[in-house]
Amino acid sequence: MKHVVMGTAGHVDHGKTSLIKLLTGVDTDRLKEEKERGITIELGFASLVLSNGRTVGIVDVPGHERFVRNMVAGAAGIDLVVMVIAADEGVMPQTREHLQICTLLGIRQGFVALTKVDMVEPEWLTLVRDEIQGFLQGTFLEGAPIVPISSLTGAGLPELVATIEKVADAVEEQADIGLFRLPVDRVFTMKGFGTVVTGTLISGKVSVGEEIEVYPVGIRARVRGIQVHNRTVESAEAGQRTAVNLQGIDRSLIERGHLLAGPDSLMAAGRLDVRYRYLPGPGRKLKNRTLVRFHTGTNEIMARLILLDRDELEPGSEAYAQLVLEAPVAAVAGDRFVVRSYSPVTTIGGGVVVDPMPAKHKRSAAAVLEEFRLLAGGSEAERVAVVMARAGICGITEPRLIPRTGIRRAGLRRLLEGMFAAKEAILVDREETRVLSGTVYSGLLGEIVAEIKGYHERFPLKEGLSREELRTTIGMTDGAGQKIFAMALRDLEKRGEIAAEKETLRLAGHRVQLGGEMGDLRESLSSLYLGGGLAPPTVREVLERFADRKREVASLMEVLIREGCLVRISEDLNFHREVLAKLREDYRQLLIREGQATPASFRELTGLSRKFIIPLMEYFDMSKLTMRQGDRRILRERPER
Repeated sequence: MKHVVMGTAGHVDHGKTSLIKLLTGVDTDRLKEEKERGITIELGFASLVLSNGRTVGIVDVPGHERFVRNMVAGAAGIDLVVMVIAADEGVMPQTREHLQICTLLGIRQGFVALTKVDMVEPEWLTLVRDEIQGFLQGTFLEGAPIVPISSLTGAGLPELVATIEKVADAVEEQADIGLFRLPVDRVFTMKGFGTVVTGTLISGKVSVGEEIEVYPVGIRARVRGIQVHNRTVESAEAGQRTAVNLQGIDRSLIERGHLLAGPDSLMAAGRLDVRYRYLPGPGRKLKNRTLVRFHTGTNEIMARLILLDRDELEPGSEAYAQLVLEAPVAAVAGDRFVVRSYSPVTTIGGGVVVDPMPAKHKRSAAAVLEEFRLLAGGSEAERVAVVMARAGICGITEPRLIPRTGIRRAGLRRLLEGMFAAKEAILVDREETRVLSGTVYSGLLGEIVAEIKGYHERFPLKEGLSREELRTTIGMTDGAGQKIFAMALRDLEKRGEIAAEKETLRLAGHRVQLGGEMGDLRESLSSLYLGGGLAPPTVREVLERFADRKREVASLMEVLIREGCLVRISEDLNFHREVLAKLREDYRQLLIREGQATPASFRELTGLSRKFIIPLMEYFDMSKLTMRQGDRRILRERPER
């Protein structure tokens, strides 16, 4: 059986609270000030058991204009509205504003309770009914039942209950993305139990013993107990008025406007992409960057409304916009919201969240506006594709896709499997369920190839670019980025577009070509080192000799080392391979003949100074010819006899 929450709406003193008391026997005005002033200030709650066994949760909201913010909080999560209009006054300002709010919040079912009928004549009642019918034309309540009722005498009560049953049966079950979410509308402490929060459970399910997180503050607690309609239960489901007893959290840390949800299931953000509707009533254009009061769930936050495709919005028009919030909020794509003006405070519009975690946008950018069009009205697959593209080269996990698309996990997985098959998405990590846009991945492959190509053009004498330098250049330094980077390199190697040699990356067809002047310079360097024999010039001395071509010479030395023409034995010393090969054999014969070598015997062998002796002996240690024992070297290999 689907769960239904009914909310009241209407002008102050039109009898909303009295109507609820008549229906349920519960006086929802619980504050001393409410009793003294005779008006509802805070939200009130009750429940009604219908003849078919269904329990309807009831939220009673304030009607006074000063407490509309509380009314908006109470309207979050209701399924049907009873618009309360007093017969002696008819349609009043808050009647109109409350109907606008209900419309903006996406409520589609309800009826009118025409109260205080005992105070007017039948002719007047007919006039008021006609006025109400005209007022409701073009709204979601057009043609809805209008039930005359007297809370004083009880006249009309059976008809009222029958209407509630009929309208409740017609309520369609709300789309539920499966994430537990409960906007907090009341927090209090119960002796012996601790902190208790109440709200309408708008999606998912919560059970005793589960861990929850309080958004946006990020505090975690465990569910100690749950009540639904004053009955203790083990779990609560979407559509139920719910009280949750939290263990391990102080009452002062939670307030109305906070949201209970699963740990790490949402992310609080300071920006929201929205489709915004500006109500026709204000009469003046809405300017870009207007300061507004943003209401979603039970929250009220100051925000700037950034119009993305215009500087002003005409009354009665819609636009794509970004809300820049003064405090973060944890929202989900598809959430409804209401916007009220900063001053004077009145409802001026509302709409739907299309992306709860966007980046800052450039205004009037065609690509951004196309993304908004798809997010607001595209297919589920198109919405997923946009969000994946927005996530960039590090991709996005499935748990993050759910709130950003408003699609249930099972449906999302089916969509992704189809996108994997069509190469529209790439599965990066099955365990983490991280996915990457196919378009973004293709762009990444192209960027890698372009970076390596550019490196070859800038440094034609170098074999290639180091992996680490490339990874840093394209900004893939975190864990997910490193994994995707490695996957991209493997794919490019398989395609034959790049070649990897240890830590160096090059285009598959790239080879260092030395012709013309560079070829001549190469030969000069080779001859210089060959002629230097066992006492070649240092790198610094070589660069000084070719002072007008230092850059080319430095690159050429690297090429000669890679080719094996030169051998680097220290930071400042290179030897020609032929010279070093002959010395290696002479040194080997000395070791075989004498069984060991010392710096003194090495000097006798070569005639070199200590400047060359120590680096050369250490080089032969490193190259596995010799091994050191104290101050002497011995042959690492046993000589053949």
